[in-house]
Amino acid sequence: MTQTQSAKTWHDFVADAKTRIREVTQNELRQWIAQGKDMILVDVREANDHAHSRIENSTNVPRGVLELEIEDTAPDKNRTIVTYCGGGGRSALAADVLQQMGYRDVYSLQGGYKQWKEKPYPTLEYDR
Repeated sequence: MTQTQSAKTWHDFVADAKTRIREVTQNELRQWIAQGKDMILVDVREANDHAHSRIENSTNVPRGVLELEIEDTAPDKNRTIVTYCGGGGRSALAADVLQQMGYRDVYSLQGGYKQWKEKPYPTLEYDR
């Protein structure tokens, strides 16, 4: 890196990933769930977050181990995958990586789980 280049921030990485991925809105995902769309909903938050509160029928594959573990969860690279996290940044990075791994129908949930809970859409909540 030259002295005139500045280091990338997390926000830079997220903005860059969002130029290459598709996002699904909160309402669109709610419709897909209601319609029974064949998809895998992947929560890329940490395991303890998923254990205490999550979108129903989601599978936890934390962002830090996504590349290692996703093929166990989603062996069919043609199946629709929707990633979500707390606010939409990690899920955008995850969607970008999944596309690079050959997954063809990947989306990131716009606004993340925080907005999902604010709607309020159905969630599974457990005592901490």
